[in-house]
Amino acid sequence: MPAEERTGPDPSVMRRHYQHDGLVEARLAAEPLAQFDRWFHEAEQAGVVEPNAMVLSTADADGRPSSRTVLLKGYDRRGFVFFTNYGSRKGAELSVNPQAALLFPWIALGRQVQVTGRVEKVGRDETAAYFRTRPHGSQLGAWASEQSSPVSDREVLEQRYADLARRYPEGEGVPVPPFWGGYRVVPETVEFWQGRANRLHDRLRYVTEGGGWRVERLCP
Repeated sequence: MPAEERTGPDPSVMRRHYQHDGLVEARLAAEPLAQFDRWFHEAEQAGVVEPNAMVLSTADADGRPSSRTVLLKGYDRRGFVFFTNYGSRKGAELSVNPQAALLFPWIALGRQVQVTGRVEKVGRDETAAYFRTRPHGSQLGAWASEQSSPVSDREVLEQRYADLARRYPEGEGVPVPPFWGGYRVVPETVEFWQGRANRLHDRLRYVTEGGGWRVERLCP
């Protein structure tokens, strides 16, 4: 947009001067999930709003990318887990191109974590176990929404939800939708980014190698 048409603030003059402690190889954990666990705990302790919010990027068969924010619902040495409708845009893209990137933007701490890797579905038992922990309304919502599909208006969604609420009242078990479940991003690279003064940020990336991990420092 030309400057003379812009009514909002000028993004070119917006900048934050990072004054955080550095990230050095000697203080890294031996493997990335342990380092992620450390930073995730620190983000939660620092009061970061929804520290489990992550930007998930996928691409279709032609390589056209799309991104959205989802919530991390589990992680261990196998990878990072989220849940969604298999028929959603991300589900459709993962079915033809099972690769993804994750970004955890912990801006308040001047930190980011970036993950790339292949994606696999989690087992139905794991999906069912998580589904049972969701609030009753969220369980109904998983059934009511044909995620990423066009809908004529809000009332259609509300009516679907109301019908489901009558069918499955509070306290009555809601079955797991067959079209809904979990994905695990199995990491191949995990980068830890720490903002530093003068834009000389620290970027340390774990890369899979020979069944283990090596760490490389990247220019900011």
